[in-house]
Amino acid sequence: MNNLSNRSYIIVAIFAVVGIVYTILLFRLQVLDSDYKQYATNNVLREVVQYPARGLVYDRNGKLLVYNKTAYDLLITPREVQTFDTLLFCNLLNIEQDDLERRIQKAKKYSRYKPSILIKQISPENFAILQEQLYKFKGFHSQTRTLREYTHPVAAHVLGYVGEVTGRDIQRDEYYKSGDYIGQSGIEKTYEKQLRGTKGVKKFMVDVHNRIQGSYRDGEEDQPAEIGKNLISTLDLDLQIYAEQLLQNKKGAVVAIEPSTGEVLAMVSAPTYDPSLLVGRVRGENYSKLLADTLKPLFNRSLQAKYPPGSTFKIINTLIGLEEQTINLQTRFECYGKASSPIRCTHNHVSPANVVDAIRESCNPFLWNTFRSILNKYKTSAEGFNVWRKYALNFGLGRILSKDFPNALKGDLPQQALYDRIYGEGHWNALTVRSLAIGQGELGVTPLQMANCCNAIANRGYFYEPHIIKEIENDTVRSSVKVKQDVGIEARHFEPIITGMNQVTKGNLAGLIGITGHDFCGKTGTIQNPHGSDHSAFTAFAPKEDPKIAVFVYVENGVWGSRYAAPIASLMMEKYLNDTIATRRIVTEKRMMEANLLNPIQPK
Repeated sequence: MNNLSNRSYIIVAIFAVVGIVYTILLFRLQVLDSDYKQYATNNVLREVVQYPARGLVYDRNGKLLVYNKTAYDLLITPREVQTFDTLLFCNLLNIEQDDLERRIQKAKKYSRYKPSILIKQISPENFAILQEQLYKFKGFHSQTRTLREYTHPVAAHVLGYVGEVTGRDIQRDEYYKSGDYIGQSGIEKTYEKQLRGTKGVKKFMVDVHNRIQGSYRDGEEDQPAEIGKNLISTLDLDLQIYAEQLLQNKKGAVVAIEPSTGEVLAMVSAPTYDPSLLVGRVRGENYSKLLADTLKPLFNRSLQAKYPPGSTFKIINTLIGLEEQTINLQTRFECYGKASSPIRCTHNHVSPANVVDAIRESCNPFLWNTFRSILNKYKTSAEGFNVWRKYALNFGLGRILSKDFPNALKGDLPQQALYDRIYGEGHWNALTVRSLAIGQGELGVTPLQMANCCNAIANRGYFYEPHIIKEIENDTVRSSVKVKQDVGIEARHFEPIITGMNQVTKGNLAGLIGITGHDFCGKTGTIQNPHGSDHSAFTAFAPKEDPKIAVFVYVENGVWGSRYAAPIASLMMEKYLNDTIATRRIVTEKRMMEANLLNPIQPK
């Protein structure tokens, strides 16, 4: 009897222990364990990400450039999906059933429990039709986002575009999740953090049909989205439009800068494209077409083309010679014309030439002798070359000029090591690298860099760091900063250079490039091209005193500097300074706009 009683106690004890264990486990699961609570809550709770509208972008005069339009993403949570009418679903979304199945399988592979985007960027019109039927499709819900819209089809390379984040973007910044969008180029990329704003979240109660029944806890746990900051760019919209019209059907670039601030007034890479092509569901298809285009419209020539500057570089070489005192205003060099010479002249002019004559006439022998005098001033050619190179760096060549243009290239400013490797240390001299004297050879510059050089000339020895954003909303520090850089050449040395540049615009070119009501300065460049017609370049600023605009124009296969680059630059400056083009110049304007230089061989 006692044994039976003892056994009963043991059995009761075992059941008691098991009960206690289960009680503890249930308590932990239902009370202490937040995962269970969260799972239960998720059965009736939907969290919807609130994507903020990106900041707007304006031009320097307050004209709207970039704004937003509403679009919708359709999301799927595979675990919640029940059998549904796939034919109706596909008809509502205008997709094929095979495509739908692939998208669902991709979502399942990502996660059966987490929502992921099934269909991106549905237009408001199409979404209105879908929304009426969405309650029939359990496991599917929508979220609102915005797409970029443009007031004018211009400035694509400057403004940039927005695209879906990559895995690398997500690793770099935990703010982003799969399916988010990020600035991919231009202003959209450089100022992504200011433009993107901050995502929010809204929590909703849903019924068994996945229909929203109201806010969760009256919105106490909602986090509102913060819209992105608006940006005021330095661009002048009217000038940008005009410059793009002048460069249509051409390859090349234009950069215009305000000398007193470093603000970029216009930046054009041609051929260009309509920025709206890279927005919405057609973005991928259009990007592939643009990428395959042999004219390379996606290539930003204003920041990434490494062009030989040609004769426009003679200004800098002459300034270096004056500062180094290897030449002066009384220095004259004989011009050998087309006779035997290390570097020949292509046309007849006054000889021997002085500094002003050399700039006006673009005399190659004068610049060769100047360049040689700089390198020969020092014990070795290499030492002289490094002094010359230091000045070129001061002008902004061979380096990145500004954080506003992270995709810009440094260009090619050769180093001593290059020539030591090619010719052997101590076995080269000014004659070996003589092409640098006239802006050819191993020298490669970007149009932004050359426009900046013109800035320094217009300012008589300094420039402000080029930038594309004038003001950020609620950021008083950013809008007041101007970074001044000195080029290391005395202001007095710029006067003869400017006189020569001014005479360029008053000679035979006056009728073609003269600006109504303004005295200005310029320098042509014709750049040798072994693959077709020579390239056309022109650097200029206006007015001569108190300059308001500095421009560099590069037109590929433009034959001569005076044929296309010079008229285009002068028309831009006249448009900016006068708001209109004089009647006498309408013929020139029409010829520039209608010229088609896409064929690399052009008639002389």
